[in-house]
Amino acid sequence: MSTFLLEIVTPERKVYAEQVSMIVARGVEGELGILPNHIPLVTPLKIAVVTVKIQGSKDLSIAVNGGFMEVRKDKVVILAESAELPEQIDVDRAKASKDRAEQRLKNAKQEKIDFHRAELALQRALNRLGVSGRK
Repeated sequence: MSTFLLEIVTPERKVYAEQVSMIVARGVEGELGILPNHIPLVTPLKIAVVTVKIQGSKDLSIAVNGGFMEVRKDKVVILAESAELPEQIDVDRAKASKDRAEQRLKNAKQEKIDFHRAELALQRALNRLGVSGRK
C-alpha cells in the first residue's frame, strides 16, 4: 500500500512528520478522508481530532485546534493554531481549562464575557482530553 508524507506544523514547532497511509480530519464543511494521490485541495479545519492511519500499527489521534490543511499528490500539510500528540497533553491543565470555560459559559450573562471565545476554549479543552483518553 502506498503512503504520503503528513506534516503537522504550528507557529512554534513541527509537531508531526511521518509517512502515513490515510488521515481523517474535520474541515469546516465536514469530515475528510485523505488517501495517497488525493486531489489537491486547501480547506480550513475545525477544532477536532486528526486520526492518522499508519500501515501495520495502531491509529494515532492528534489534537488539532483549528488551522488549514493543504493536500498535494504526495504530501499533506496541516498548519494548525496548536496541535498535540497524546503523550504531550497535560491532562490536569486541560481539565482546569475545561472547568474554567464551562464556568464562564454558565455565568456569561452576568459577567459580560466573550461567549464565542469561551466556547472555543471549551472545544479545545474537550479535544485535548478526548485525545489523551482521559475525559
